[in-house]
Amino acid sequence: MTTTRKSPVAGVMTVADMMQPKDLIEHVQRLESIGHESAWLPDIFGREIYVTAGFILHHTTKIKVASGIAHMYGRDAICSSQAARTLSELSGGRFIQGLGVSNTIASEMRGIPWENPVQKTRDYVNALRGPLPIMAPAVYEPVPIYIAAHGPKMLAVAGEVADGANTYMQTPEHTTHARGLVGANKVLNVVLPCCLTTDPAIGRAVGRAMVSIYLPLPAYQRQWASQGFDESDWTNGGSDRLVDTYVAWGSIETIRNRMQEHIDAGANSIIMAAGGYSPENSWELLEATAP
Repeated sequence: MTTTRKSPVAGVMTVADMMQPKDLIEHVQRLESIGHESAWLPDIFGREIYVTAGFILHHTTKIKVASGIAHMYGRDAICSSQAARTLSELSGGRFIQGLGVSNTIASEMRGIPWENPVQKTRDYVNALRGPLPIMAPAVYEPVPIYIAAHGPKMLAVAGEVADGANTYMQTPEHTTHARGLVGANKVLNVVLPCCLTTDPAIGRAVGRAMVSIYLPLPAYQRQWASQGFDESDWTNGGSDRLVDTYVAWGSIETIRNRMQEHIDAGANSIIMAAGGYSPENSWELLEATAP
């Protein structure tokens, strides 16, 4: 008898800024139709993330929409709380709030002094969950809050003040460590870049494109260095070793196995960033990993 393994994928990272409005809605509606639970929207200084989430929620009926992640330096706690509560109310509870401090670029471009990221996160989430001067016509369950976290202090504060953490481009060994820091009763999501191809040249080319924005960032470099990499791995477009470690490329079974490694290491679920060399290639993977 053949058994079907339950997919560990709980959400799909969607590059909304790169799509025309009609294409974006068709994309998320298709994710909804094949059973994906949530669509996550990155905050890339393009469209306003909460407005975009509202647009998608208006055009869907079941799928949840998440800010993944909204920059804390882009909005104060009152603004973020208003946005999350409004989106949750108007969608019947389908909004998830992902938050992160991002990096010094996010604060400097707004003329806001950079603060200790751990204390900034603790104060910000406590304010969101505290007595803010916000009036709402309806009451829903608190909006789930997940913190983008990699280092031990940020993972610990995510477990302390939020519903859980999202890690990105990490190893299963890191996932085991992260589980211990977040705590047994909090959610740990692993955001995993993926590409469906068995051609190493294509897999690594797509993988390099997916990691390229992070290569010059000191926070990622420090993380990679702690995991056995050095400067030669994140210069000149990234080494094969770096790409192969943090991007799951290969057959559907290979990618599923990579996801399962994180689940076995302590993750609750995978948020998949599906890259590809063609739209059809990405959709084949999205359909194969739908819950």
